[in-house]
Parts: sequence; C-alpha cells; structure tokens
Amino acid sequence: MSTVARFEFRYTRVLDPSGALVGELPDFAGDREALVDLYRGMVRTRRFDAKAVSLQRTGRLGTYASSLGQEATSVGIGAAMAADDVLVPSYREAGTQLWRGVTPLEILLYWGGDERGMDYQVPREDFPISVPVGSQALHATGCAYAFKLRRQKRATVAVLGDGGTSRGDFYEAINMAGVWHVPAVFVVSNNRYAISVPLRRQTAAQSLAQKAVAAGIPGEQVDGNDVLAVRHAVARAVARARAGEGPSLIEALTYRLGDHTTADDASRYREEAEVSAKWKEDPIVRLRSYLANAGLWTKADEEKLLEEVEAELTEAVDAYLATPPQPPEAMFDYLYAELPTALVEQRRLAAGGEDDEDGGDG
Repeated sequence: MSTVARFEFRYTRVLDPSGALVGELPDFAGDREALVDLYRGMVRTRRFDAKAVSLQRTGRLGTYASSLGQEATSVGIGAAMAADDVLVPSYREAGTQLWRGVTPLEILLYWGGDERGMDYQVPREDFPISVPVGSQALHATGCAYAFKLRRQKRATVAVLGDGGTSRGDFYEAINMAGVWHVPAVFVVSNNRYAISVPLRRQTAAQSLAQKAVAAGIPGEQVDGNDVLAVRHAVARAVARARAGEGPSLIEALTYRLGDHTTADDASRYREEAEVSAKWKEDPIVRLRSYLANAGLWTKADEEKLLEEVEAELTEAVDAYLATPPQPPEAMFDYLYAELPTALVEQRRLAAGGEDDEDGGDG
C-alpha cells in the first residue's frame, strides 16, 4: 500500500485576542493610516449594525442580518480587494460593502424593501445581496469565467457562511472554478452556526478549508477575528487570482455574537456562557488594544472617530426615513432588463390601471 497524496492547510494569525503580536506583521501594517482605516471600518460597521437593528425593532426596517462579532472578516475582505474586483456577497457583508463604497443609505433602503438600495453608485458591478444560501458561489464562478474569457486581470470574491458549504451549489461552484481555473476567491465566514445548526451537526470534516481538496484548489484557514490576518490572507488569494493562478478557498474562523437575524432568538440554541466567552475575542477590541499599546491610538482619537461615525450614520438614517416609498408597480422593475409581455398588463394594473371588464383584447 502506498500514499497517494498528503494535504496541509496554512493557518494565519497576526494578533491574538489580547492584541499582542503573535505572527509576522504584514507589510501594509507598518503604515499607521492603514491600521486606522481598518479600525475605522470595523467601528463604522458595528455602529451601522446598531442603527439598523434599532430601526428594525421600532418597525422602520425589515428583517436585518447583523455582523456583530464578524467585523474583522467583513472589513478585511473589503480591504484586500482591488476596486475593479467584484464582490459576490451573502446577507452579512455590510462591512465589506461599506468599505467598497456602498453607502449606508443604500444598504438601509435594501433592508427596507427598496430595490434601489442594490443599485450601487460606486461599485457598479458588485453583485446584490444574496439571501438564498450558497447560490452566490455559482454566480462568482460564472463571473470569474467571464473575466478569464475577456482576459481581464480581475477577480471575484464570494462570501458565504459555514452553512453555505453544506449546499450543492457550493460544491458545484468550487469544482468548476477549479476545472476552469478561474480567478475566484471563496471566503467562508465560519461563525459556527448555520442559523440554529452548529458546525458539528453540519459536517464531519475537521475544517471547512479542507473542502478545497476535492475541488483541486488551495485552501487555508485564517483567524477571522484578526483583521490584519484576514486582509493579508485574502490579499494573497486575490493576487493569485488576478495573476492567472486560479481560485482559492479561505475559511475565516469567527463567531456570530448576535442573533442570526432580527427574526431569530439565538438563546434558544446557544448557552449564554458560550457567547460571553466569545466576547473576549472581540475583533474591534483586539485591534484597538494593539494600536493603543503601540502608541498609535489615543482616547481623543477614539472620541473623534465615534463622533464622525455617529454624524455620518445619523444623516443616512434621516435620509432613509425621508425617502418616499416606491409605488406598488416597482415590484416589476428589478428582475428583467425588458419586462416580458405576460407581465406588462399586471404592471399596468398594479399602477392603478383599470381592468378590462368584458375580457376582450382591447
């Protein structure tokens, strides 16, 4: 008997939960402004989440998926991407979207039921939020294939949760990405729960990174609560993709500190002690501790940042609340480039047109 193959997976961590340096500092981390930008992005994401949840709880926003505790993964992904790369997100990537230029107002409009919120004015080719679980991985592979056919040095970055890796869509997507050798990066934000189902009940695999093996593509793990590590790992994978070296899979180990969505009650399936212990790995506190200990961040800096973020988000909320709702016929306007004939009459009726009582063709 002989061994056919052996596989290893890299794990990247730069800062431990206390903010101490435990790995090699990436080149970008030597720039204070780069570090402060990452910190600002995480704080902005958390404050935005708080505003959105507050709006939902008071009946002014639809169901919302918070990224509380996952800010390092979300922001690190955005920071690693080039402007002309394409993001293919799930419903928990507000931090990535905000980093890439989607406005708080646009995200609020979407969760308020207004499809104009996904008509981004800055990252025009980024995909809209995907609520179906795992299907966006297929879109990412297809988009990356288009880049390859056009010989464009661009990459797609698909983000999905651990539950998404249990879907057939995911396996098909990474399999064909490997076969076609397309410039795609799949980031699995492993927050340990697919709604109420813990990871141990989803898969017998030791890691989600190892699922890359079957697709014949590189896989690795990263500390998803360490924004420096996430940015570094995703940037490596994006660089590989843009250079024509094919797709990659990254498992970011993080934890969802809040409910799955505002329609969920996580206390039904998680012990309070488990969640309390995970607060010690707070990604924002981790980077703030590192910055403060290095003499790069002060109390005055913190106060100024919070004031700026609060002002920006308050303005966005006010603009959202002042936006008139769309008319009923708008439901027909965001699925087809050209409305099919069968729906033209329905749209007319929804807009207040009179029904043809005699059933004729007129």
